[in-house]
Amino acid sequence: MVWDTIHARDVRDGPVEEWGGIGYALEALSVTLPPSWEIAPIVKVGEDLAEPAFHYLRTLPRIRLEPGVRVVAEPNNRVELRYRNEERRTERLTGGVSSWAWPELAPLVRECDALYVNFISGREMELETARSVRASFRGPMYADLHSLFLGVTSHGDRFPRPLPFWSEWLRSFDAVQMNEDEFHLLGRARGDPWRLAAEEVGPELKLIAVTLGAEGAAYVAGPGFCPDPFSWPELRDRIAMPGASRSGKVSSEAGPEEGDPTGCGDVWGATFFSMLLAGSDLEKAMSRANEIAQRNVQHRGARGLRYHLQNRLPGETGG
Repeated sequence: MVWDTIHARDVRDGPVEEWGGIGYALEALSVTLPPSWEIAPIVKVGEDLAEPAFHYLRTLPRIRLEPGVRVVAEPNNRVELRYRNEERRTERLTGGVSSWAWPELAPLVRECDALYVNFISGREMELETARSVRASFRGPMYADLHSLFLGVTSHGDRFPRPLPFWSEWLRSFDAVQMNEDEFHLLGRARGDPWRLAAEEVGPELKLIAVTLGAEGAAYVAGPGFCPDPFSWPELRDRIAMPGASRSGKVSSEAGPEEGDPTGCGDVWGATFFSMLLAGSDLEKAMSRANEIAQRNVQHRGARGLRYHLQNRLPGETGG
């Protein structure tokens, strides 16, 4: 859980203070998951914002708060964002709840059918813990690696950096997501991100999805990739797969829009994984994710986003 303070490029617009972070993904999941699914957040909340956090989470449909939402003694994560243009921004992270340890996570993930992992602060869990989850959880695992690519100064300023132990992180999940800048940072290890991605996908890591902002999204899929997430765990123990990797791009049908791009990656990933869980093919799922993420630009903050994504007002039924 993250409390955002968002400063727009136009200084005449006052800052917006609102829930952000995983809130964007939870709002999108509540709209795009198949109707029979329940959302069980596994998140830590600082005690200073525990009451408003629970109040917000209880407004979301299909959410099971117990036992995965934990209050901790540390101050809650807070991020101050200042936009230089429609996509570029500076970030300052303060507070910081403790990372999840494997003994804490083990009983929680055991109750899940699929895991959507989103690195909001970058401190959600250590690599060793991620590997333990991977070794024990037999359902599909999708991860947005975003904040793992951000270092933090002593003053809390976040800066882009190559991902330490990148290969081990990639192989901790069946499918991963990153944005275009992060993809190029990853590529520094081999000089060409597309070559690196083609070499890394296979039985363990099946898919790398790359969001491209208003341009849509691209992907690199391993040999014999199947879009059904429930087939992914069956391949983890194989040494290799016959065939070649493939790549592609799914362009956004809408052009660039002015607004607030905060949370677009979170909305994109939640929608994309939801569509795959519902049985969609790869490019159809990406097209739908492009569409829903584009709608997010016209909404500020996570609260109430689900109504905006469904083109309806709070209190209206349907959608």
